[in-house]
Amino acid sequence: MKKLSYLLAASALLAACAGGNKGYTVTGTVEGAADGDTVYLATYVARQFVKLDSAVITNGTFTFKGVQDTTAYRYLTYSAEGKKALRTDFFLENGNITVSITSENDHLAGTPSNDAYQAYQDQIAPLSQQMRELLKAYQDTTQTQEQKDATMKELEELDGKMTEVTKNAMAQNITNPVGVMLLKQTYYSMELEELDKLLAQVPATFDNDEGIIRIKENVERQKQTAVGKQFIDFEMKDPEGNPVKLSDYVGKGKVVLVDFWASWCGPCRREMPNLVEAYKKYKNQNFEIVGVSLDRDVEAWKNGIEKLGITWPQMSDVKYWECEGAKLYAVSSIPHTVLIGADGTILARGLHGEELQEKVAEALK
Repeated sequence: MKKLSYLLAASALLAACAGGNKGYTVTGTVEGAADGDTVYLATYVARQFVKLDSAVITNGTFTFKGVQDTTAYRYLTYSAEGKKALRTDFFLENGNITVSITSENDHLAGTPSNDAYQAYQDQIAPLSQQMRELLKAYQDTTQTQEQKDATMKELEELDGKMTEVTKNAMAQNITNPVGVMLLKQTYYSMELEELDKLLAQVPATFDNDEGIIRIKENVERQKQTAVGKQFIDFEMKDPEGNPVKLSDYVGKGKVVLVDFWASWCGPCRREMPNLVEAYKKYKNQNFEIVGVSLDRDVEAWKNGIEKLGITWPQMSDVKYWECEGAKLYAVSSIPHTVLIGADGTILARGLHGEELQEKVAEALK
């Protein structure tokens, strides 16, 4: 009788576990879609979408069912001949999830992560729409320079608002998948102190997450190359294929500006005239610039050097984002500059525009 009681208790426990893990049901609609069209469940790997499952639209809706061990960031994609391709991101987790995919404002609901993500989207969507409208206005060739300057000011203010909304959502959700996802998407634009604080709150369940591991490694490299630290040397090749080290220029009594850039990078090209001006002004005052290119094609790199009027030393391993120098200095976006003093001490990072000119002049006093 006692043995039977244990068996009954065990059966009840198994039933409870099974009942608490009923899996997920994702039910949704797609704007403009027709019965017979297909929606795909996908992930994003190595800069491309990988299909994981598919569902045919029937009576206006599509449905995915399954069981998820842990919450995962996923995509729903739709494309049909003659129709606009649509895509939305969401969190795949056990529970009943509803999705509405449209060309303007998608909507998610039904589970904790998707409800939290929708709350963030409700705040960021109107700001994103304003951003698109301002960018369109800025690109209008009929605008005067004064109008373009005013539009740029609005863009910068709006970008600040969007950053604030994202940081607030990240802080509120850092202990769940939504905050962790936002961290992985925006960490490259954050200050070291901010990153340290947020990483300390990420649950241990994400310790093996590739994105979090990468961010932690990046933070450690940032600490090693922070302002006040001695520069770290590395070796690459110049445009002619000759080996060259950063230490060939740094620590030799000159103030050196290390410029991480690439010929394919639009913002780098727009910033380059500012560097050309700084070099022309200070090159005879114990000042040097060393360009570190994240190009992946030598000829494109050389062509960029010529067209942009670059006359200072250059180096690259032509490895694109796998550039060893960029990795050592935790460079996640370009253009990125590192100002190094005459004794090899890092004085500043991320300088652009007028601030760059001011810092260089200050370092040369």
